[in-house]
Amino acid sequence: MGFEVGAVPSNPEGWGPLDTSCPPSLASHLSHVPFAPFSRSDKLGRIADWTRNYNASASRKDAHHHHSVALDDPSPGLAADEDPSFRLVDGKPPPRPRFGPKWRFNPNQNRSNLPQRRDDNPSQADKDHPRGGPPDRRPYQPRREAAVFKSSVDIQPEWTMLEQIPFSTFTKLSYSVADPPEDLLVCGGLESYDRTYDRVNPKNERRLERFKSRNFFKVTTTDDPVVRRLANEDRATVFATDAILSALMCAPRSAYSWDIVVQRVGNKLFFDKRDGSQLDLLSVNETSQEPLPESKDDINSAHSLSIEAAYINQNFSQQVLERNGSKVTFDEPNPFASEGEEVASVAYRYRRWKLDDDLYLVSRCEVHAVLDNKGQRSFLTLNALNEFDPKYTGVDWRQKLETQRGAVLATELKYNTNKLAKWTAQAMLGGADMMKIGYVSRVHPRDHFNHAILSVVGYKPREFAAQINLNPANMWGIVKSMVDLCMKLNEGKYVIVKDPAKPQVRIYEVPPDAFENDYVEEPLPEEEQVQPPSENQNDSSAKEGGAGDSAAAVEEGGKKKEVMSEA
Repeated sequence: MGFEVGAVPSNPEGWGPLDTSCPPSLASHLSHVPFAPFSRSDKLGRIADWTRNYNASASRKDAHHHHSVALDDPSPGLAADEDPSFRLVDGKPPPRPRFGPKWRFNPNQNRSNLPQRRDDNPSQADKDHPRGGPPDRRPYQPRREAAVFKSSVDIQPEWTMLEQIPFSTFTKLSYSVADPPEDLLVCGGLESYDRTYDRVNPKNERRLERFKSRNFFKVTTTDDPVVRRLANEDRATVFATDAILSALMCAPRSAYSWDIVVQRVGNKLFFDKRDGSQLDLLSVNETSQEPLPESKDDINSAHSLSIEAAYINQNFSQQVLERNGSKVTFDEPNPFASEGEEVASVAYRYRRWKLDDDLYLVSRCEVHAVLDNKGQRSFLTLNALNEFDPKYTGVDWRQKLETQRGAVLATELKYNTNKLAKWTAQAMLGGADMMKIGYVSRVHPRDHFNHAILSVVGYKPREFAAQINLNPANMWGIVKSMVDLCMKLNEGKYVIVKDPAKPQVRIYEVPPDAFENDYVEEPLPEEEQVQPPSENQNDSSAKEGGAGDSAAAVEEGGKKKEVMSEA
């Protein structure tokens, strides 16, 4: 079989076949095809439109549009309902019945027939609005400006910036150390914790007492005689305290500015703090979105609340102890106390960690109380959260502590995450078996002298660290990276400063005599000092003696005593 191709005539005068070449059979065939006239203004329809909704209402609505005939209509005058073989198939599901009485008001039923607001047809000015919609027509509310924090130390022009490290690099670090570390020495004495405070609640609150006769010590690393002895014995390469290490470990959570002094002496590295450093005080609402009052005269300013929080913590740590006169003693007495001086219940554990093959770190860690549990001795740390005004957080402790303690803790984690993380890090560094956290509130929101203990809750440090997403490997990774960075520096003095406005730290090289005479030559104003009036008088007499008498403010080899005043 073959396929015969018919002859294709050529038309040299134009397009298409010749008029004479069209066979009569084809012309007679096309004569029966219906012809649909149309004008250029009519829209052409579709051959098969599967998207149109052929419902009854639409057909009635378009009944008067027969003059615009589409190409898919079988004939211009033939209606669909007149063809008996025509059947319309609708794929849409039947409408769901509306339950309820027919007279029920539906505000959206005839919305299209109602006069529209101006907002429904946005103008060009509304479209250009930065939020992509019409401008807000609510009553005017002044915007809260973000709080501007000040640097914890004044950056001098002769300082040289060496490094600038963003916090984003800290969160990626990880390093594991041997646990538990080696205990080199334990000094001081501890009193037992009073279990009756575990049953304190807002309905049975306890007034916070004042312990004026007990002395508290905030001694930096190089002023510690035990650290000096261990450094001379070459027991480690890096020396620090738990307060300094916790500030480094929890640096990504901090918002306020802080600073740490680094001294490179030979092959030794000492992490210190300045006298009157921000590390001696406790921040309040540091990570809150609402700024605190800036005036220092306000009792709710950041500075006033820091002093109040430190005062509350010192008194709370001594009130929750048993007062039977018994005390657990250790290898050596308190290295900072004079003979016959009444000191607070505290034990200093000098612990050593191995950071590398030939790199060891020694830190002085504090624990505040001891507890005998079935013949086993447990160490405790005692800290207190303070409530100054429920309006700032929106959670009233006296109403929520008994029924919604988790909500209270979640609120504190939101507003004071850095402070809680540092307490947890210090408890893990000191090897505490339990950390007791007290909830202390003002008796009246405008009275910052009188307080009440509403509740005391105990947590295991490692479990609490997991609850607040504090990773020990990341904590030690930050410390290890900073130690490696500082070990590469030349001998001298440096300072690590947290930027007050950005999440980053900077390392500056400072002169060797920096921060040594600041305490004598530029004392803090009286309202900002932490010492009681008797101590202030001693400081003024030391200032009259000049820079050479700065040792008058330091007791026995660089020990400096700080006692929180009632103000």
